[in-house]
Amino acid sequence: MAASVNDHKIGNLISASKSLRLSLDKSKALGLALERSGPRLEEISLRLPSLGAAVRPIRAEKEALVAVGGHINRAVSPAAAVLKVFDAVHGLEKSLLSDPRNDLPGYLSVLKRLQEALKFLGDNCGLAIQWLEDIVEYLEDNMVADDRYLSNLKSSLKNLRELQNDGERAHLDGGLLDAALDKLENDFRQLLTEHSVPLPMSSSSAVVEQACIAPSPLPVSIIQKLQAILGRLIANNRLEKCIVIYVEVRSSNVRASLQALNLDYLEISVSEFNDVQSIEGYIAQWGKHLEFAVKHLFEAEYKLCIDVFERMGLDVWMGCFARIAAQAGILAFLQFGKTVTESRKDPNKLLKLLDIFASLNKLRLDFNRLFGGAACVEIQNLTRDLIRRVINGAAEVFSELLGQVELQRQTSPPSDGSVPRLVIVIIDYCNKLLGDDYKSILTQVLVIDRSWKHEKFRERILISEVLNIIKAIELNLVAWEKAYGKDLIISNFFAMNTNWHLYKHLKGTRVGDLLGDSWLKEHEQSKDYHATVFLRESWGKLPSHLSREGLLMFSGGRATARDLVKKRLKAFNEAFDDMYTKQSNWIILDKDLREKTCQVIVQAVVPVYRSYMQNYGPLVEQDPSSAKYAKYTVQTLEKMLMSLFLPKPVRYGSFKGRQPSGKFNNGLADLRRTASAVV
Repeated sequence: MAASVNDHKIGNLISASKSLRLSLDKSKALGLALERSGPRLEEISLRLPSLGAAVRPIRAEKEALVAVGGHINRAVSPAAAVLKVFDAVHGLEKSLLSDPRNDLPGYLSVLKRLQEALKFLGDNCGLAIQWLEDIVEYLEDNMVADDRYLSNLKSSLKNLRELQNDGERAHLDGGLLDAALDKLENDFRQLLTEHSVPLPMSSSSAVVEQACIAPSPLPVSIIQKLQAILGRLIANNRLEKCIVIYVEVRSSNVRASLQALNLDYLEISVSEFNDVQSIEGYIAQWGKHLEFAVKHLFEAEYKLCIDVFERMGLDVWMGCFARIAAQAGILAFLQFGKTVTESRKDPNKLLKLLDIFASLNKLRLDFNRLFGGAACVEIQNLTRDLIRRVINGAAEVFSELLGQVELQRQTSPPSDGSVPRLVIVIIDYCNKLLGDDYKSILTQVLVIDRSWKHEKFRERILISEVLNIIKAIELNLVAWEKAYGKDLIISNFFAMNTNWHLYKHLKGTRVGDLLGDSWLKEHEQSKDYHATVFLRESWGKLPSHLSREGLLMFSGGRATARDLVKKRLKAFNEAFDDMYTKQSNWIILDKDLREKTCQVIVQAVVPVYRSYMQNYGPLVEQDPSSAKYAKYTVQTLEKMLMSLFLPKPVRYGSFKGRQPSGKFNNGLADLRRTASAVV
């Protein structure tokens, strides 16, 4: 029994020993585990504050935790919609960065969708941000979220609010809309440029003869495309850019059309103008070119502006046209007219001014229609100023003309006995002023001028003034004839010249009709009288040197006859040479009068000379010194006489001659310059 007890105790000890050993092993294992877990426990210890904050909402009130879900859902729904549309915007990027010309209607449709999307974003971004701000405020008030988390949310929402408030659309689409609109602008320019072709012109003269008005220069399909593009661009505040492009392209096209007309003369300065001899030709060209530009080019641009911009309103299309007209060259035409009015006065300036007035008056209705809008105020002002200058200048020159003719009475007559340049110009001038081309124009100018002065105009005033000018010319001719003094030959030559000029250039004209047949007949007879006196006092005296006295039948012997012939031929030759030398510089401008006068001289001299040489020439032909006496053959003599009085080559330039004593007012040197050709 004792043994069994011992065995039982030993068994217990063994069990305890095993248990103790097992506990020690576990303790060792636990110690090792604790040793290894130390750093991790320290890390957990450091994170305990944040973990505590994270689990804080669990400790929030039940009502707050229940309500937060609804707030979050209400905020997230609009935000999600905004994000969905934002993704759709970027889905349009590929289409909008392509070339609009490939499919303009499709491009405009996509662009419209982009704008609708951007409008949605613009309208709803603020709402989404507001909802998000509300939920952040709720979380903060109910301490449902971490402070740092809430701070980050607030910062992000603040940035979103600032982006929304600054109005920059590019923040919503990344600049896609602006890029698409830029492409549309480029397409607008390309469409215009490709279909803006200058008018084909073979020559300047051919152009101005065209009678038809140019149709709209762009096809209807192109106009429709331009209008479609304009609609999108205007909706995005790009109307002014469109107008700038349109004006630039179309004005450049008009200028290119005008280049074929050789309009360099429009840039002539006042100083250059005074030295240009062909200025009358330039003024004639100016009138034709201005008419062509207005009726063909500007008329077409006017219609096209209406076609393209009519939907935008009168102010838009009229303003666009005004800018095209100004940049294309209408101002240069008006400036040229102003240059003419500022040029020095000369006898033809009145006609130049009347030509300009006639051209402007012809286009008056076109100017009023095309340039009558408020946008064309600069063109209107320049046109009114030009018309005022033309009318004032023309009326002034006309009113001064008689006085200027009278002033020339004090000048010396021409040394060559020719018709004074003043007479030629004034007679031609008066014929033109009362002719079909100018009378009605001058009358209209004078009527307007008198109306501005609150005076009445009567047509008789114009006629009386012209007739007074002619009478003043007559008095000048009488004074100049007397100025030759006792030299009957040149004075009668001059009187013959001038009386014939008056008769020939006034007969059959309106001025001649007003003067009457008796006046004309008087000058024709005066011409004949002075021609007779001229011949008698000059060439008519030559035959007397070829007397036959003492030569009949050689009564004094052959030697005596030879001496008489020599003496008389010598006297004839000396008288002929002296007269020919003197009159070889004299001039008869009129061909008929010149040829008739030369023939009369030939008839007075040559037959007598021929007969004399036939009868007595042999007496001196055998003499060694015969060349001194038989100096001219009959043919040579006739040829020399028929070559008399030929006009000299025309010398252009300003006339510089003696002027009357004293100084005349207001720069009236124009007529004096021309009249100085009298000298």
